[in-house]
Amino acid sequence: MKRSITIILSLLMLGITKGQETTCKSLKDAFEPYFKIGVAIGDRRINDNRSRNLLLKEFNSIVAENCMKSESLQRRKGVFDFSASDRFIEFGEAHNLHIVGHCLVWHSQAPHWFFVNEDGTPAHRDTLINRLRNHIHTVVGRYKGKVKGWDVVNEAIEHDGSFRRSPLYNIIGEEFISLAFKFAHEADPEAELYYNDYGMDSPRKREAVVRLIEKLKTDGCRIDGVGMQSHLSFSTPLHEYEKSISAFAATGVKVMVTELDLSVLPWPTNIHGASVEQRAAYQERMNPYTKGLPKEIEKQQTDFFKKLFDIYLRHSEHITRITFWGLTDGDSWKNNWPTNGRTDYPLAFDRAFNAKPFVKEIIGLALERRSSNEQTR
Repeated sequence: MKRSITIILSLLMLGITKGQETTCKSLKDAFEPYFKIGVAIGDRRINDNRSRNLLLKEFNSIVAENCMKSESLQRRKGVFDFSASDRFIEFGEAHNLHIVGHCLVWHSQAPHWFFVNEDGTPAHRDTLINRLRNHIHTVVGRYKGKVKGWDVVNEAIEHDGSFRRSPLYNIIGEEFISLAFKFAHEADPEAELYYNDYGMDSPRKREAVVRLIEKLKTDGCRIDGVGMQSHLSFSTPLHEYEKSISAFAATGVKVMVTELDLSVLPWPTNIHGASVEQRAAYQERMNPYTKGLPKEIEKQQTDFFKKLFDIYLRHSEHITRITFWGLTDGDSWKNNWPTNGRTDYPLAFDRAFNAKPFVKEIIGLALERRSSNEQTR
């Protein structure tokens, strides 16, 4: 009886009673005792009043969706354009948000010149290392003390656990990873440094990332955490996904869910993981919900997110941040990947800025856990 009264009082304090909509409490407040709730944004959302209001109500952490990638910052050799990234930082500081930088080193969304000599041949090893050092020192140095943590290296490992044969790997070798972490630490010794990748439910990839963490530590690099991108689907094996959370935490680093979305659409059979280079031709059968999401699929999405956030709460001792990759369904890259022109529903808020049914459910999970924890004190 006492426990029931406590739960009811807790829900009343948070503006939530049976039969009411969850309108008086936000994601960030519900999960505040456990981890930050973040969102990836760009200029369009920063400049839109409706977007800003939703963001500031629901989220306490932001990450740059595109404006801090090398193709945005240094499209021409030696010419940095910080206009968009400066606006992103100013917005975060003005609203006391936890700011994450994404990403310093990635083979994709990088300017072509970065990897080649003036004659178009592959750059020499020392040349590429110097470009890497200059880029990282310039970017991290500019935002020293403002960005709390950086995705230093993004997507360096394949699904099978081997190193991706990117220009960085082909020219420098696997040492490019440790060099990037060392350069970032030189530029801002106080910033947290992360490795970020997709497909973390793969056992081979999990094992490879654990080896990478251990190797970076052996090499004397600072590594504070691993970002699990979490571009999920209904077929994602959550038992393997959970094993990866435990495995990364066991190495002594923090775990972050960095790019969370859940595609509800059929998937092309030849596309695996989340590599942006993969594309598939448009097929009408791969875009079945153009007029709205059927109730049975909406329920399936809700059930999946409840299972997912139950995992997060059980591992909250090691998880520091859950970041959705976009503010509303209309923002999601999944509408145009791996096929252009699809209508997907992967995020917490729909195209009309309304919370999905699963938002109320996962807030409920957090509140139940908080109430249960109060009872055991």
